[in-house]
Amino acid sequence: MVTLAELGILREVRQTGDGVEVTITPTYSGCPAMEAIRADLLRALHRAGYDRVSVRTLLAPAWTTDWISAEGRAKLAAAGISPPGPAPRRAAGPVPLKLGAREEPIACPRCGERQTERLAAFGATACRELRRCPACREPFEHVKEI
Repeated sequence: MVTLAELGILREVRQTGDGVEVTITPTYSGCPAMEAIRADLLRALHRAGYDRVSVRTLLAPAWTTDWISAEGRAKLAAAGISPPGPAPRRAAGPVPLKLGAREEPIACPRCGERQTERLAAFGATACRELRRCPACREPFEHVKEI
């Protein structure tokens, strides 16, 4: 549905003689999908004829939802997943803890209703939350801004 490049996870692809080196950055350091992503990349590149394949994980700079391309955001919305808004801007150092209600409303990817409700802080993964639209009553996931 959405490519690694569109998600901003794919950082670099570099040909090295008879091989290829791919650099990826996880959406967060404990992302359980990274092993599957690595295995898929290795399999696809071996099938494409590369004998020597290296997949490198780069943690800095940390991935941000701002790296999701416009095409990736459109594909997420078309699949019924609310794409993230702009990532919060932070100064270097500790991340401040914010308690209370969310400042920006999250629109329903199906009907566009802006006032949706959060059902659960976590969806299928820690980087998504489960929401419901009061207008069309459809549940959907929202990619959290990080």
